[in-house]
Amino acid sequence: MSFLKRPNDFLFRVLLVVASFSLAALCLLVIYSVVMRYVFSDAPDYVEPIALLLVILIAMFGAALKVREGGHIGLDSLVKKLPEKGQLIAKGIQHLCLIAFAVAIFVGCFEMAETTMGDRIPIIGVPEGVRYVIPIIASVCIALFSIEHLLELFSGKKREEPALELSATE
Repeated sequence: MSFLKRPNDFLFRVLLVVASFSLAALCLLVIYSVVMRYVFSDAPDYVEPIALLLVILIAMFGAALKVREGGHIGLDSLVKKLPEKGQLIAKGIQHLCLIAFAVAIFVGCFEMAETTMGDRIPIIGVPEGVRYVIPIIASVCIALFSIEHLLELFSGKKREEPALELSATE
């Protein structure tokens, strides 16, 4: 089981750092743009295309991070009422659907990246295909994280959740 857990741990940390720095950069970029527009009446043209790339990166990497944490959106009121075996099957189907979704993202974005890599994003000159490379990376991570969940699910081992320890000081 650790053959996938350790690389996924590393991948999780990399995604977390990249997404965090991207969010900080997006905030600074937007503040800079607002100040330049409303204080100096000189809005920079390059802010919007860079912000769009950062939003795509944050959203896609954030989705992958939530899959790893098992915190993706779900309605589990029905699943919680199922017997233990039914819950196991439902969680297995959920991760199989996530893998299918990741494959669909990968294939679609790969085709789009191939066809648009020669084009340039106006103003910043970055290849248009970069917009599609980000979801490709995220889809691979989503699939790996879901495979890890499936292996844990059917190995019978409980997933180790980080414990939140509260201590009362008097």
